[in-house]
Amino acid sequence: MVRDRKALKRYREGNVTSAFGTDLMMQGFTSIPNLLLKHYKYMGISDMEMLLLIQLLRLRFDEKDLFPTPETLSNYVQSDIPEIEHNLANLIEKGILAITKYYDENQDMILPGYDFEPLFEAVSEIWACAKVKELEKTQKILEEQEQQLTPRLTTINKKQSQSQEIAELYKTFENEFGRPLSPMEIEQIQNWSLEIDNQLVREALRRAVLMGKHNFKYIDSIILEWQKNNLRTIEAINDYDRNFQRRRNTKNVRTTEPAGQNNDAKKKALIKTLYMS
Repeated sequence: MVRDRKALKRYREGNVTSAFGTDLMMQGFTSIPNLLLKHYKYMGISDMEMLLLIQLLRLRFDEKDLFPTPETLSNYVQSDIPEIEHNLANLIEKGILAITKYYDENQDMILPGYDFEPLFEAVSEIWACAKVKELEKTQKILEEQEQQLTPRLTTINKKQSQSQEIAELYKTFENEFGRPLSPMEIEQIQNWSLEIDNQLVREALRRAVLMGKHNFKYIDSIILEWQKNNLRTIEAINDYDRNFQRRRNTKNVRTTEPAGQNNDAKKKALIKTLYMS
């Protein structure tokens, strides 16, 4: 078999360390994948079999020996020839190593050689299984974190939504009053917002404006009336107003309604009866 020519070098006298370092680099290195070193025992490869694989790889790339004999390998490992033959047979039987044919361009002939493809296929399977477990573990951690985070995010989003709603409520009051709110008025709105729905606060404001009562005391009297009668929705308030109007009409069945009275006037009259008595 034709081998690569090796360069000869005249070393400088008196510098052994430099000479060693130079030769160390010129001799080259054998690269062994960390995945193989990490997982070979899980692949059923013994320590001696692993050492044989490393020597086979070195001989392939360093000396271009595709099919080293047990005699050649015995020069590099502390095993006798029968043991080396046994370990090589084990590697082939386990599907870690194979023997195939290679074409040698220099000699123009077919030569036998060890095939390392089964070895790296086995490593890739170990890697794939480890990757699946890693992904499953990562997914489980992410799901657990998401479960822990969801209530916090919900609380944060709820608080942000409430802050935005009350800010809009302040703006509604300022628009209706035509001026900025005082700190005491802001505190009063906050108290209402804690006691009843913001929609009811707006409705109380609307009714006060309808009556021309731009003051917080009147709005508070409306809200207190609703709380006293356990009215918590606009529908319940409207039903309460209608029932009150029916009772009032029954008592005043002989009273004639003034001609041309419109709906706003009726509404004002009802509100005045309800909250100004």
